[in-house]
Amino acid sequence: MSNVLNPGVLQGNDTIPGNEYAYYFTLDRPWFMSKGAMIAYYGQASFHALTAGIGAGLQQMVAGTFSAPMYQQDFVVVEGQGTLIIGDRGYTINSYDLDEGNLTVRASNLLALEPGIQLNQSIVPGFLTLIGTGKFLASSNGPVMFVEPPLRVDPEALVGWADCPSPSLHYDQNWVNSFMSAGAAMLGINSGEERQYDFTGAGTVLIQSSEKVVDDHHVVRNIEQQLPLVSPAGLAMLQQRITAQQQQQHH
Repeated sequence: MSNVLNPGVLQGNDTIPGNEYAYYFTLDRPWFMSKGAMIAYYGQASFHALTAGIGAGLQQMVAGTFSAPMYQQDFVVVEGQGTLIIGDRGYTINSYDLDEGNLTVRASNLLALEPGIQLNQSIVPGFLTLIGTGKFLASSNGPVMFVEPPLRVDPEALVGWADCPSPSLHYDQNWVNSFMSAGAAMLGINSGEERQYDFTGAGTVLIQSSEKVVDDHHVVRNIEQQLPLVSPAGLAMLQQRITAQQQQQHH
């Protein structure tokens, strides 16, 4: 039987002993946390939505941290005294320390961050950029590999990148022109063999050990924002692609 947890065992900030899928940290100052990440806590904790209904002090902290209004509804402020335990879909959880750094991470994998970090919306849909100094927690589907550019990465395997330019999209023309790919494109199917993120320059790329991405609501929200710019003919085309994709997934 594994060790029974108590506040005396969970001191400081670390993954649960023998469990890389849950992380605990001392709640002695406010943190920003992804909604749904909390699984348990010792002591006292209160959770506040990032809305106009919070106190003036928290409003000021939110204003100094969040420059990504589209993602503001996905986070809360947690404050109190005690130990907070968080998790994410059974994913591996890691702690990262920024020191006047610049790191972009997949939005659905960002779990918590200290208020000293500024959160900006990346130009790459579904990603957030963290700037400044402080600690943040992020999940990954398997252990994270840290790789130097130049390289190309499967979009679903990408966790984030630090201190290097945003990637460009690279399409494998041989794959795109193949009969199999042409048939898949009609059904709205994409893969890492067809489309990759191309990284150049200095920096570090964070890659998870699996291509599986479970949570895509941030990408859906980016698409929704573009819909007012789409013509009726374009909307009809999108509807056809969506229907074909749903039929393919049900087979």
